[in-house]
Amino acid sequence: MRNKDNTVNIRAKNKLLMIDGTATPGAARVKPKREAKPKPEAKPKSEAKKNYHHGDLRAALLEAGFKLLEDRKGEALGLREVAREVGVSPTAIYRHFPDKSALMLALAHEGLERLGTAQHRAAQKAVGARAALVASGVTYVRFAAENPALFRLIFSYVPPISPLDAALDEVGLAMRGLREGIQATMPSHFSESEKKVATLLAWSLVHGLAELMLNGHITKDWKLIERVVGSCL
Repeated sequence: MRNKDNTVNIRAKNKLLMIDGTATPGAARVKPKREAKPKPEAKPKSEAKKNYHHGDLRAALLEAGFKLLEDRKGEALGLREVAREVGVSPTAIYRHFPDKSALMLALAHEGLERLGTAQHRAAQKAVGARAALVASGVTYVRFAAENPALFRLIFSYVPPISPLDAALDEVGLAMRGLREGIQATMPSHFSESEKKVATLLAWSLVHGLAELMLNGHITKDWKLIERVVGSCL
């Protein structure tokens, strides 16, 4: 019985807790629980979208403009609508585009560069100068068919210049590729005037085909388009 009593006493002593801030002899130490730190609240998606760098926001606004342009089939865009699509305030968009015309002009210039890039890639895959010129021309028509609203915007907002007479470094990638393609396929003894005529004929051909297709006068028969472009260039 004595042994059992001693065991009970020892257990009782070990259960003694802190009294007046000091530990009783033999008391078990109890580590205070740490309070869990509150987790930072997740930012709403709308706020997260606003964390753009200067150049990133402009690119995002242009991409939103392209998307809305095609979704609405070329209907007029508003600056507030584009800002809302990206998730920024209207004030943010005015820092890059002071008015609607500035936005549309930027979309047109970027669209023209995309057209030129697509033509350049198609030409690089072709074998020979003439095949490259034909591939570039077919790509022009295909780009119009795949991006009808953007194609119309390009020729509505890009300032009227003389891409046939301006220096090569002053024209866009699309016209530069056409002029260089004509230069590469025509005999060297042809005059600059004759090359200019050939360039205008080639441009008129593919642009006319594009317009006929967009207006529903011809179908998207790409084999026929390739034959027409190939037989004329």
